[in-house]
Amino acid sequence: MSKIRLAVRENMLPDPSRITEQMYRDYLELLGRGWVAETEDGIVGFSYANSTDSSIWALFIAPEHEGRGYAKQLLQLATTWLFEQGNDCVRLSTGKATRADRFYAAQGWLRERENATDVFYQLTK
Repeated sequence: MSKIRLAVRENMLPDPSRITEQMYRDYLELLGRGWVAETEDGIVGFSYANSTDSSIWALFIAPEHEGRGYAKQLLQLATTWLFEQGNDCVRLSTGKATRADRFYAAQGWLRERENATDVFYQLTK
């Protein structure tokens, strides 16, 4: 997952050491649930849902596998699971004026607010 996260062309981490292997484990086992998209090449994308605050913690696709519908499927799995946990609203943030920003808007998410660098979205049940 870290390899995919660090390979993205937008929403790059200014400090890659900020996201640790332990964080991936915690969001998978303690704080929520995660899903992966796999092909014959192995894992090509992943999403994590944070059940503690009803948010999408991560959704990333390896650049060479973009545009194949994996992000839509992973987002659907994560949001469905959060709604099944009794949440009425799911939130996420992403970089402002990025492909991800346009992707979430196209999926029907509502823009709550933005700042100089990020946009914050919500999806209600």
